[in-house]
Amino acid sequence: MKIVLTKDVKGTGRAHEAIEVRDGHALNFLIPKGMAVPATPAALKNAELRQKRTEEQKVLSAKLVEERLAALSDTPVVIRKKANEQGHLYDAVDAKDIAEAAALPVDAIRIEKPFKELGTHDVPVLVGEGFGKFSITIETE
Repeated sequence: MKIVLTKDVKGTGRAHEAIEVRDGHALNFLIPKGMAVPATPAALKNAELRQKRTEEQKVLSAKLVEERLAALSDTPVVIRKKANEQGHLYDAVDAKDIAEAAALPVDAIRIEKPFKELGTHDVPVLVGEGFGKFSITIETE
């Protein structure tokens, strides 16, 4: 059965793609959960327009993130949190905290796990199809 995905589905496809899947998977799982719609001519045209708009937004977002990263290389990002005498934080610094301090989108920050210690840390950032990075300094309050 040919369907148009309305959301990204792991192992199946990305949002606004027209794909061919088994009838049972489409009728019993994807369509009832709102992850897909049947591939009618109107749905295909709508998906094409949305996919084009999504691509334009990704390009614009990548440019903005790239410009912000260039600005961050000049200005240090400092985050202040409470810590004990050994330098361990009471509350970890996660992607949300970093994104807020650096004025970047949360989904661009690609840290493996939250930072739990004071000091300077490198933060990888997704820029379009590639990666960039900047440093943050975590200090005690």
